[in-house]
Amino acid sequence: MTRIFSGVKPTGHLTLGNYLGAIRRWADEDQHRAESLFCVVDLHALTVEHDPARVRRLTRQAAGLLLAAGLDPQVCTVFVQSHVDEHARLSYVMECVATDGEMRRMIQYKEKTARAQAAGQSVRLSLLTYPALMAADILAYGADEVPVGDDQTQHVELTRTLAERFNQRYGHTFVVPRATPPAVAARVMDLQDPTGKMGKSHDATAGIIYLLDEPATITKKVMRAVTDSGTGGVEYDRAERPGVANLLDILAACTGKEPQTLAGDYDSYGALKRDTAEAVVELLRPLQARHAEFSADPGYVDGVLRDGAAAARALARPTVDAAYRAIGLLPPAP
Repeated sequence: MTRIFSGVKPTGHLTLGNYLGAIRRWADEDQHRAESLFCVVDLHALTVEHDPARVRRLTRQAAGLLLAAGLDPQVCTVFVQSHVDEHARLSYVMECVATDGEMRRMIQYKEKTARAQAAGQSVRLSLLTYPALMAADILAYGADEVPVGDDQTQHVELTRTLAERFNQRYGHTFVVPRATPPAVAARVMDLQDPTGKMGKSHDATAGIIYLLDEPATITKKVMRAVTDSGTGGVEYDRAERPGVANLLDILAACTGKEPQTLAGDYDSYGALKRDTAEAVVELLRPLQARHAEFSADPGYVDGVLRDGAAAARALARPTVDAAYRAIGLLPPAP
C-alpha cells in the first residue's frame, strides 16, 4: 500500500492557506487512499528565534486543528515529531550523506538567512542543516509520497538525492519518495500582499486569515483585502490583477466552483469581498467548533499523540536501525 508522510511546523497559528493548500486534502483524500502519517514537526520550529512556551502551545494547537480538520486517528497516524527519537537519530546520518553545497543551495535557507540578518539576528546552524532533518522525517517511514506545496518541492528533491546516494554507497535501505503537489489551491496569497504566500510566521498579520480567527475578524480582513486598479469589472488574471485573482481563488476553493466562472458573477469588488468573507466563515465554522471540543478535552488529544508516536516509532525504528548498520555503526549488544 502507498505510504504518505507530511507535516506542519508550529512556527505560528495555522492559516487558511495551510488548510486549503494541504490539510483539507490530507483529511478528505490522502488518509483514505494510503497508509498516512501526519506530524507536527516541532523540531523544525527551533531553527529560528522562538519562545519555548509558545512552541509548546502552538504544537498542541496544531495537533488539535489537524484532528478538527478531519484527520481520523483510527485511519491515519497523527503525532509530534520530537516524540519519536528516530527523527533526530536519522537526521545526523543524513547530514553525513549530504554536502555543504547542497544545504546552501536551498532557497528557503537563503531567504530566511537574509531575513534574520536584516533583523540583526544570528543564523542558527540548524537553519542550514534542517533539510537533512526533513529528509530523515520522510525516509524513516519509507514514504512513497510527500504532499507538499511549491515551496517545499526542492527539499523533497534533495531527500530523493540523499536516499539514492545512501542506497548506492551503503546498500539499499530507503524508499525513494516523490513530491505530490496538490492539483488546485496549492497557494493562498496574503490579502495585503497578493504576490506573497499567506504564511503563518509573517510579522504582518492583517492579510492573514488564521483558522481560529473570529468571524468578525475574518470579515474585516477580507473586506480590507488589496484589490487592483484595473478597469472593466471583476476579471480573473493572476499576473495583472493578483488581488482580485486571490479573492476568486479563495472563493473557488470554498465553494468548489471555478474562479474564472465566479468572476463573471460580479461587477464590483465589494460584492466579491462580501461573498468571499461569508464563504470563509462558513467553511471554518465546523472546524472551529470541533477544535473547541478538543481543547476542552486535552486528555483525548494527549492520547491520540501518545498512540500516534508509538505507532510511528514502531514503523521508523527498523529502518533507522538498518541505516545505522549500513553506514557502519556498531549495534548495541542485546
